[in-house]
Amino acid sequence: MCGIVGLFLKDRSLEPQLGALLSEMLITMTDRGPDSAGIAIYGSPQSGRAKVTIQSASPKADFDGLDRDLEKAGVPAAVKVKSTHAVIEVDSHRLDDVRLVLSEIRPNVRIMGSGDSVEIYKETGLPKDVVSRFDVRAMSGSHGIGHTRMATESAVTTLGAHPFSTGADQCLVHNGSLSNHNNLRRELVREGMSFGTQNDSEVAAAYLTAKMADGSDLGEALKSALEDLDGFFTFVVGTKSGFGVVRDPIACKPAVMAETDQYVAFGSEYRALVNLPGIENAKVWEPEPATVYFWEH
Repeated sequence: MCGIVGLFLKDRSLEPQLGALLSEMLITMTDRGPDSAGIAIYGSPQSGRAKVTIQSASPKADFDGLDRDLEKAGVPAAVKVKSTHAVIEVDSHRLDDVRLVLSEIRPNVRIMGSGDSVEIYKETGLPKDVVSRFDVRAMSGSHGIGHTRMATESAVTTLGAHPFSTGADQCLVHNGSLSNHNNLRRELVREGMSFGTQNDSEVAAAYLTAKMADGSDLGEALKSALEDLDGFFTFVVGTKSGFGVVRDPIACKPAVMAETDQYVAFGSEYRALVNLPGIENAKVWEPEPATVYFWEH
């Protein structure tokens, strides 16, 4: 049992409130997932710049002087530290260089996600503590997704927490369990994908990444998932400009959505949505089984 939330803003005037709104939604799902929590925020991209979010079990050792060491390695970057995470900002064409240099100068850091706009923060602990640790309430953006985890098949670790990101500006949160993830993992590895965990949700994220790399948009990739993924699942997925939801054909995992002129929201339960502005006038519904819901800026 896990908790999922998502918020896609249509009204740009709400963007400064995204972090605060999404944080409260996440905290209401604490009893669905007290082991760990994570959140992805899509902020306004800066022309010609990209970000890499990294995590360290020894942040002082890994983050102190990181900007200086990147400069020495020929990759000038700005580094913003938030507790156990840091966001590295570089010129967009140097994104792959950052990954390569980090593997050499900071081999123990773990990449949480990268792209033009996304920042991903996840850790073990209660959602309220994770939100406070990374000052998520102060963040602004156009859309975001979050997850509270109750581990059932794997250890409680930072890498096991959601969201999972396997492509630029793409991430996924999942409630459920996939039965064919091992076969899919082998197929995706043959196609060149790499994995950091044994978690089935990372396989789902990588599957969507592979589909979109082949030319599908998010909506098309989610439709393909209904044919190729076996098991019980509710996915909420973010891309640089999009927000998608899909449930498996049985749809035994709870889900509720709301839409107004200002936003589209998702929660594992309605109580995640009750404090959103104008919720009393929203269209509220349970997403249908085997049906893709997809919005894009």
